Amino acid sequence: MINAIYGKKIGMTQLFDENDKVMAITVIQAEPNTVCQVKTADTDGYEAVQLAFGAIKDKKVTNPMRGHYAKYGVEPCRHLREVRVEDASEYKPGDKQTVAEFAEIAKVDVTGISKGKGFAGVMKRHGFGGGPGGHGAHFHRAPGSIGQCATPSRVLKGVRLPGHMGCDRVTVKNLEVVRVDEDLNLILVKGAVPGGKNGIVRVRVAGNGNW
Repeated sequence: MINAIYGKKIGMTQLFDENDKVMAITVIQAEPNTVCQVKTADTDGYEAVQLAFGAIKDKKVTNPMRGHYAKYGVEPCRHLREVRVEDASEYKPGDKQTVAEFAEIAKVDVTGISKGKGFAGVMKRHGFGGGPGGHGAHFHRAPGSIGQCATPSRVLKGVRLPGHMGCDRVTVKNLEVVRVDEDLNLILVKGAVPGGKNGIVRVRVAGNGNW
């Protein structure tokens, strides 16, 4: 099977387990992904399939992408992603990847883009403790010393400083699959996943390495 499917994060809710304890649940809607291009080791040097998903208006499809989809006889979609597989010859353009493939899966890895938080200081970005809050101190939220004087007379690479925070590709591993609704194309996982509502996420079978 293709061990991944792409969808969007709908939001969070809660369910009760068999012990009547509340669980935080993330709802992921994964419409059927269509196999577009099949890449093999003979033609491309590696084994992978392209998955197309997401509705798009016809006027928003560019001519290069229209030609790409037409080449493989697939309806144009908004998104196109690639997933590594062990043997791409098992698949052909037009095949569907649905949430039904995850009905018997216990745990998954979910990858998404984290929420952007703009420019942040060291206390918010890196968890610095900061200086004294009162008693005449003039050092509160500044990063403090960041280098040496004469030697080496520069700031070393990798120093934790203020800067852009968020909008990073984040993977949360080993999330428990609580429920799969094939009628509504929903995957319910226990815990939080990266990103905001309607963000694109990849759901992959846990423990598959780079596949």
